[in-house]
Amino acid sequence: MYVWSFWGMNLVWWLFWIALLIVFFALATPVPRRRVRLYEHPLAILRRRYAAGEITTEEYDERRTRLLRDLQADEPAADVKGVPHTRERHA
Repeated sequence: MYVWSFWGMNLVWWLFWIALLIVFFALATPVPRRRVRLYEHPLAILRRRYAAGEITTEEYDERRTRLLRDLQADEPAADVKGVPHTRERHA
């Protein structure tokens, strides 16, 4: 009979079906479609940390003042996308 047969199937068919199952489950697994941020503005990070409760209001105000002062020295705040020009009051 056949030397390379297992339970009536040729070795090539076993490899074919195993590869087909691997490909099927690899493609069926959902891939999370997250938007990767290459650069996040420091004030946006600060706002997120404040909203999450990681820092207090005093720390937020102090760090925001320092960041705005440093950013004004580097670039005008009007060119910073998503950063408001007025001081926000967080309660």
